[in-house]
Amino acid sequence: MAGVTSATLPVASLPLDSLAVMSAPVVVAVTADSPADRAGVQPGDRLLTINDRVPRDVIEYQLLVDEPSVALTLDTGGLQRDVVVDKPDGSPLGVEVDSALFDRVRTCDNHCEFCFIYQLPPGLRRSLYVKDDDYRLSFLYGNFTTLTRFTEADLERVLSEGLSPLYVSIHATDPGKRTEMLRNRRGATSLRWLRALLDHGVEVHGQVVVCPGLNDGAWLEDTLAGVADRFPELASVCVVPLGVSRFNDEPRMRAHTTAEAVEVVEIVEAWQERFLSTLGRRLVHAADEYHLLAGRPFPPAEAYEDVEMTEDGVGMARAFELEFRADDAGVVDRSWAEPGSEERASGFFRSMEGAPALGYRAPRTCGADDGTDGGNAGAADGVALGFPVVRPRSDAPVGVLTGALGAAVLEPLLAGVERDDVRVLAVENRFFGGNVGVTGLMVGEDVARVLADEPAGHRYLLPDVCLSNGRFLDGTTPDDLPHPVEVVPADGRALRSALRSPAAGEIRVPVGGMA
Repeated sequence: MAGVTSATLPVASLPLDSLAVMSAPVVVAVTADSPADRAGVQPGDRLLTINDRVPRDVIEYQLLVDEPSVALTLDTGGLQRDVVVDKPDGSPLGVEVDSALFDRVRTCDNHCEFCFIYQLPPGLRRSLYVKDDDYRLSFLYGNFTTLTRFTEADLERVLSEGLSPLYVSIHATDPGKRTEMLRNRRGATSLRWLRALLDHGVEVHGQVVVCPGLNDGAWLEDTLAGVADRFPELASVCVVPLGVSRFNDEPRMRAHTTAEAVEVVEIVEAWQERFLSTLGRRLVHAADEYHLLAGRPFPPAEAYEDVEMTEDGVGMARAFELEFRADDAGVVDRSWAEPGSEERASGFFRSMEGAPALGYRAPRTCGADDGTDGGNAGAADGVALGFPVVRPRSDAPVGVLTGALGAAVLEPLLAGVERDDVRVLAVENRFFGGNVGVTGLMVGEDVARVLADEPAGHRYLLPDVCLSNGRFLDGTTPDDLPHPVEVVPADGRALRSALRSPAAGEIRVPVGGMA
């Protein structure tokens, strides 16, 4: 049952000093017939306090609303009102708010030569230039933190609220080398917090971004030796190559040569054997991109063990292959890639109420209803994202759009399908340039250039991973493209299904109609 008490006062009269540095979350959605709905909470309300406390973020929000009686102070159109929501203990409140952090994002004060934020072109959306180093975003979204701004108070909160797992950028375990890479003197000492987190049983995944000539070769060996000596409790260590765009102005930063990629893979494989013999697990893994650059086959699925780092490019290609080759029932074992994913509350708001993943992990398409799966909502009833759905012939030739690296994965898979009219359309990333070839960084301008030379009447499949809230990184949308495209989730099962039927994805029609 929900009860309501209200008083109408100007918000300015509310004695909340913390609001000067806080941004009260805005309610963007209320679940129908939820306790909040029955209590009169409305979209557009600003949530000032919960049980007389000002929540700092969605984590604290979740803890505060997990009570049978929740007292809310709301700002409705400039007026304050108090609402008491009664609900079963532990049940959802039924409210979605507009952001994950209600106070200020803790920005990064490192100046890494390889930072991709510094290599972005001008004119993109402002949120893309936010350089965060916030452990809360590490917990919520899997963002990596260097721990250079981590404090005792942060450690206390991580432990008291059970904020696990976390994701830590290591790059080097030698203090001098790490300071050089982060260009921050605290880089020499901040890994003490990693040791403290591990000592208290926090699950931590590490990352090493390898820059040729800076922390590769003997330095990479030294870093992994440091992990073995100081941080063997790490859940995983991912070794990934740096990204270099055409806007890079750091003279030392360059793409790997094939020989350098081979060396990285061989170092990782050698250390996997050492860790396997001493720890009983491989611990360190090279990103898929390294295997592609080196011309080496991907490791078998079992070699990835229980590492859940596909979002970091580790095991993603192998998982995609297994999904694509699953039987017709769609049965595929992903337990090695997503252990316990159904039970975990952290990571991508799998079971957390409150903020959607806007700004950092936004819904891929505007029709997404849960912010997690790319949401092809609306396609079934003839409408996708407000545009009419065209049902092309299922036997029309198919072009699969992907980045340069994705093409190397898709081509051998599609060669085995029982049709000869399916092509991989590799999209060269001229927008970012450099060595950027991942599918997730494809932009509309480059996709449009490729499609401009393609015939009308074919089906074109666009993976949703390159979209955020229905837009490419350059601000364009699928309806700006010269041909209609079908937006499909970026997994093997979805692609296999889309090859069989156009109904598997959203079909976007350009503003000017069919090209």
